[in-house]
Amino acid sequence: MDSVSQLALGAAVSVAVMGRRTSRVKAAAWGAVAGTLPDLDVLISHGDPVLDMVLHRAETHALLWQTLASVPLAWTIAALQRERALFARWWLAVWLALTTHALLDAMTVYGTQLALPFSDHPFGLGSVFIIDPLFTLPLLAGTAWTLRSGRPRGNGLGLLLATAYLAWGATAQAHVRGLAEQALAAQGIHAERLLVTPAPFTSMVWRLLAVDRGHYYEGFHSLADRQPQIRFDRFDRGAALEPAVGPLDPVRRIARFSGGFYRLDQAGDTVRVTDLRMGQEPSYIFTFEVARAGPPLQALPVAVQVGARIDLGRGLAWLWARLRGLPAEPPR
Repeated sequence: MDSVSQLALGAAVSVAVMGRRTSRVKAAAWGAVAGTLPDLDVLISHGDPVLDMVLHRAETHALLWQTLASVPLAWTIAALQRERALFARWWLAVWLALTTHALLDAMTVYGTQLALPFSDHPFGLGSVFIIDPLFTLPLLAGTAWTLRSGRPRGNGLGLLLATAYLAWGATAQAHVRGLAEQALAAQGIHAERLLVTPAPFTSMVWRLLAVDRGHYYEGFHSLADRQPQIRFDRFDRGAALEPAVGPLDPVRRIARFSGGFYRLDQAGDTVRVTDLRMGQEPSYIFTFEVARAGPPLQALPVAVQVGARIDLGRGLAWLWARLRGLPAEPPR
């Protein structure tokens, strides 16, 4: 999730754990710090944009390493606050702020390596968008209410509403997946993989991505649609390029990290690989140039990120129409 959401979650969790045992302002501040710490790995450069992508949300988001790190962090906070007698409480607050950060990230589609060092599998449920005000605002409002009034009820209510929203997102995702599977079968599309993720800033509109060996199919569904019919547009995955560039390290890494939701294409004399999970046709954030077309084909020494974002104005206009259940062509 975005930094504001993680800050708000860490603060709310810490205030809930510490209760009246210490200043709620101090609890919120230290919780916000702990909730932000895992994302400082973005400051680490690996010298390659593909490595920067796949190694984000790695060790700093691993539950074991977070558990070990929570002990000295909590001891430091307790010492600075001169509250060594509250070490156990500070440890619980810090541990929950760290681990809920990682678990929340795993509910987005990006990929979070929770199980390091035992496994580097990137967990990504994809039931909540990376920025969603309906998750964040209850946390901010609830914590602010408690800090202002001194009553814990506001903070508890904010946590409850935020958690309920995550549960709603997972439920809606499962419902839309069922509709997507029916639509694919009705249209004779035999997909090897299906991804169901929310559109930006909402859990009311969902993007559907299906892939087979040669193509990928993109569709959208709004929970406000009167008719549950889903149209899928078909696009080439670039399978013809796979024998030449599939063995390249950047392509192998993106193929694994994306769970198979990737494409290859050639733009001029450049061969590119794209993670299809983040963005929508034709604009994807994580597109990388990996080789120069031949003959002979020449791998680039370092991949070059050339991703693009969707036009904000057109995207928001389309999203607003789909939120109301109105038919609208995706902004291509």
